[in-house]
Amino acid sequence: MDIRVMQTRIPDVLAIETDFFRDDRGFFIESYHRQNYAQHGIVEEFVQDNHSRSRRGVLRGFHYQDESAPMGKLVRCLEGEILDVAVDLRRSSPTFGRHVTVELAAGDGQQLFVPEGFAHGFMTLEPDSMVAYKVTNGYEPKAERGIAWDDPDLAIAWPGALKESAILSERDRKWPRLKNANDLF
Repeated sequence: MDIRVMQTRIPDVLAIETDFFRDDRGFFIESYHRQNYAQHGIVEEFVQDNHSRSRRGVLRGFHYQDESAPMGKLVRCLEGEILDVAVDLRRSSPTFGRHVTVELAAGDGQQLFVPEGFAHGFMTLEPDSMVAYKVTNGYEPKAERGIAWDDPDLAIAWPGALKESAILSERDRKWPRLKNANDLF
């Protein structure tokens, strides 16, 4: 199977399209193949797979782990649709504080690669949206950090009606703005 890898406006965050093989039975997709991804420069070792299901309007993020246990992600939407967002936290990067947004939908064959050094979050745009993602490091509670999803300095264009009624965990409501965040890269 072949994949197509496209740079986003932050070159290290990559949009990936995978091939679907469809017939009267349904479809088949090879969602990850280490050699194919390595040919496009994605050589990270993924150590864990995560899976979430959320109702419409749920916002998860922005999460990252500090330099003691940094975490990259390869994200795809299995059901429904999400607005996926990556924020550059690398202080020495020319794109520090900038973000990339990509809509991922079930059946579109798209994935987003979010490397270490980025905060990640997403908002579900349809009921019962399922997201699966591979990560380059396991969850380390002591390394867990986050930034505010609605930080005005980030100016993320969340969908209007959903932004006003976003459903967040208590933890995600309390993250600081980027300018007040600790342990950036």
